Amino acid sequence: MPKVKTNSSAKKRFKVTGSGQITFQKAFKRHILTKKSTKRKRGMRIDGTVHKTNLHFVKRLLGMK
Repeated sequence: MPKVKTNSSAKKRFKVTGSGQITFQKAFKRHILTKKSTKRKRGMRIDGTVHKTNLHFVKRLLGMK
């Protein structure tokens, strides 16, 4: 049986925490920030967590399942 390869783009985008949750960086914080409110930009600083409905898919990409 061959080994299952980890998806290279997924391993760059997601990080597994110590408690087993999978986190990611929020989108839309790279450029054109002048028109976005301070509240919106502040919210994008915090890492997002993968929702339980998508967890099985992301884990499969990372080779955890």
